Amino acid sequence: MKEIFLTFAKYNEAANKAIVSILDKLPNDDRERSRKSYYGSLTGLVRHILGGQVYLLGLLKDSVAGNAAAEKALAALAKIPVSDSKAKLTEDQWKALVSGLKAADKACINFVDALEDKDFNAPVAVAWYKGKPPTVPLYFMLQSLVAHGTHHRGQVSQILDSLKIDNDYSGIDAKFLS
Repeated sequence: MKEIFLTFAKYNEAANKAIVSILDKLPNDDRERSRKSYYGSLTGLVRHILGGQVYLLGLLKDSVAGNAAAEKALAALAKIPVSDSKAKLTEDQWKALVSGLKAADKACINFVDALEDKDFNAPVAVAWYKGKPPTVPLYFMLQSLVAHGTHHRGQVSQILDSLKIDNDYSGIDAKFLS
């Protein structure tokens, strides 16, 4: 199971890097322009991808208590500024957002790499299901993390398609095989 989630973590990192590479080429005003998505702009979507990743990984902390390497990987998340502000970013703030996304991707890879197979079944407390169930397995949360990022990168892709900007970062390449 570890190999599967390490593949997904590396895929998320590569897909985020690819999306940032495309968005870096746009003028800041184009990234910030409202695209009528739920999160507004392309920047808003990237903010949400980062925020979701930090939030979901943060929920896993109690589930790996005692695994020093996993705890250390998650501790790196505390240094990543996450803002739910809808204020437009400056170019420097965009660069800080990108830096945070890279750090979150690295933390995710390091976290998964620190896990043992038994850890994937550790219970994670969630409040989403009205207490039924009160916990879900850690692997479920990691699957949710992958789905979340993929979903929102898909929204970015749709916007880029409408702008006639070539993009393709959706496939899981064989290079991720360990």
